Amino acid sequence: MEVKGRKEKFVPFVSMVIMEACTIALTIMAKTAITGGMSPFVFVVYTNAFGSILLLPFSFFFHRNDRTEESIFSWPLLVRVFFLGFTGIFLFQNLAFVGLSFSSPIVVCAMGLLIPSFSFLLNLILGRSKLDWRNTSTRAKVMGTIISFSGAFVEELYKGPFIRPASSPSPTRLLKSIPKLLVYYTIPNNWFLGCIFLAAAFFSVSLFNVIQTGTVKKYPHVMKVASFYSIVGTIQCIIFSLFMERDPSAWKIEPNFDLFLIIATGIFGNVIRPSIQVKCAQMKGPYYVPLFKPFGIFWATVFGTSFFVNSLRYGNVLGAAIGGVGYYSVSWGQLKETEEKQNPMEERKAIKPMHLHGEDENKVPLLINQEESPV
Repeated sequence: MEVKGRKEKFVPFVSMVIMEACTIALTIMAKTAITGGMSPFVFVVYTNAFGSILLLPFSFFFHRNDRTEESIFSWPLLVRVFFLGFTGIFLFQNLAFVGLSFSSPIVVCAMGLLIPSFSFLLNLILGRSKLDWRNTSTRAKVMGTIISFSGAFVEELYKGPFIRPASSPSPTRLLKSIPKLLVYYTIPNNWFLGCIFLAAAFFSVSLFNVIQTGTVKKYPHVMKVASFYSIVGTIQCIIFSLFMERDPSAWKIEPNFDLFLIIATGIFGNVIRPSIQVKCAQMKGPYYVPLFKPFGIFWATVFGTSFFVNSLRYGNVLGAAIGGVGYYSVSWGQLKETEEKQNPMEERKAIKPMHLHGEDENKVPLLINQEESPV
């Protein structure tokens, strides 16, 4: 029993840390492909089309033992699936990959930390949450939102010197060869525009989160829902991309690095990562997976400083770190609010809150393909 208990703690933790590392690695590869001339709109279409083909049969296998009385083909759910695809695939991925082409993976991480703050503001606007300054949860969410947006402004407006300038030596011959193969940061750039695109992309994730919360309550087969909105979002992307990218040569994919990246991103983003996230959430509760989102900052910093010169600035890391503090503050406030709702008497008597395994309307969505990055 003791060994099993340690395994249940160790395996989810290691799995989520590895997922974040793989996400950042694929983001760097996507930056390389886009910098090399691949259209971000074409990339979005191909990766989602391939991922949808894989995800549809896999989702039925994943839920083979589950039963539900609600049909996915009912009109209310079809409307929700349409808007899930629109916000979670079409808007998010097109905005995110264009933003990535103008910036770098560390900026993707920093802007992704705005998701809980956007969700908090959306719930205020929609009347699903109220500002009660007497509650610790409200104060934590407000302060966390202010800190998160402060980190985003630092990320956008302050760069600072390079952490590893071109004059610094590479420790090994391998590290000298990697920058020739991969791209982390490009000059000249439209850094400010990239931050705007990425902020808009992650705002669409918050919209997706609001829609998803009600959807999974009515239809708890989350992988099936993901497969259907992935198909719908892919169709939307195809229509948009055919308008944006009219050069036929841009749609030709040679059997090279670009093809490998499309296949790897489709498999990882649509099958591997969602499956592991759902399993970890089932084992540790719905708040466990979002806790690892700021780990992307760690991996983006490690990869940027270890393998690339003139790629990562002190302002990037500072802005992302500030955003991480705000992210955890808002997340803690959300958890605290749910505890107060579930245990109102205990909260007033200052009794220690129970451990939660319920749903929360503000938590970061688990099935979005880019929960931490565009890929």
